[in-house]
Amino acid sequence: MFSRPDFLNTLSGSNKNAPRRFDEVREAEQASETVDRGSGQVPVAGIVGTVGRYRDFDGKFRARNRGGEARFQKILAAMQSGVQLPPVSLYQIKDDFFILDGHHRVAAARELGRDIISARIVELLPAKQTLENQLYLEKINFRDQAGLLKSINLTELDQYHHLELQIREHQAWLSEQDNTDTTYQQAASDWYQTIYQPLVTIIGASKLAAAFPGRSDDDLYLYISTHQWNDSRSRQYGIGIDKLIPRDMEAFRKKMAEIKKNEYPDMKQEITFFILLNVDGRQERKIIDRLMQLEPVRELHSVHGAIDIIVKVMLQRELISSDAELISQFTHGNVRTLKGVLSTQTLIPGLSRFKEVPYCLPGK
Repeated sequence: MFSRPDFLNTLSGSNKNAPRRFDEVREAEQASETVDRGSGQVPVAGIVGTVGRYRDFDGKFRARNRGGEARFQKILAAMQSGVQLPPVSLYQIKDDFFILDGHHRVAAARELGRDIISARIVELLPAKQTLENQLYLEKINFRDQAGLLKSINLTELDQYHHLELQIREHQAWLSEQDNTDTTYQQAASDWYQTIYQPLVTIIGASKLAAAFPGRSDDDLYLYISTHQWNDSRSRQYGIGIDKLIPRDMEAFRKKMAEIKKNEYPDMKQEITFFILLNVDGRQERKIIDRLMQLEPVRELHSVHGAIDIIVKVMLQRELISSDAELISQFTHGNVRTLKGVLSTQTLIPGLSRFKEVPYCLPGK
């Protein structure tokens, strides 16, 4: 009846793949102050340990005895048939959850591939003085004061006040527009849905964070929004972002309300520049062949005079990047290292105009 190899191993008293011990984590984090978080949906993957019963269950919260296994099978069958079971009881320390009551329900949820489970949650706040804990406390303090259901994850200390400033400004705008006293939490809810989520969705879809190791989409939201809406200094690069994100926060809110999520624009734009090359004539043909293999190279012309080769290049860049930096990286990495290249000069068009030439058939 009980044929699972891991179940048979647990009967021998093995602690292999045991759940994490709540008391050890609580001691390590010096977590004692409690906050009742009430009821909510918890990610099953975030439930990592147990409160005091680490010898009774394995790492998947399957019982280490035959009676417990029978109980698990009964709960599994109930969940499969759609029976509504009571929420489990959990302790939370930062992003990890520990089972106080409901081990079999959690095990069944895992077995069925459920992503979330209903739970009653009591959080213990970490008191150990670490950068990670300071960031965590700032994060949940901002979230709780704003009354948000989800956290915003920043990776630097003392930055959440910038988001609070945005909410306060939005609160004043809503109060004026509606001629009512909008509360901070009401403004935060509207800000989250109509301003924060649209911009962070654009950032995520554009995969900007890949260019900034260690930073989150929320970090980039803060950087972009602060420079757009709270910093009035003029910029020498990245000006194209103004077409996508107006310099006024409420103007951005209005713009995003008029389009659907699947129509959100991409935070990239094309830049065109020219590279003028002087080359060793003996290597010219090889240089031309190598350059034409580069996807961003759109045109190449061998000319007579002070310049030997003219190359037209088109690159895509994030709107918050510098043209000069991207052009320099391309030129140094792909052109100046070629054997036979004596010198290069890059030109960025200022004003460009194009004339459409009508196509004429021969003899017409």
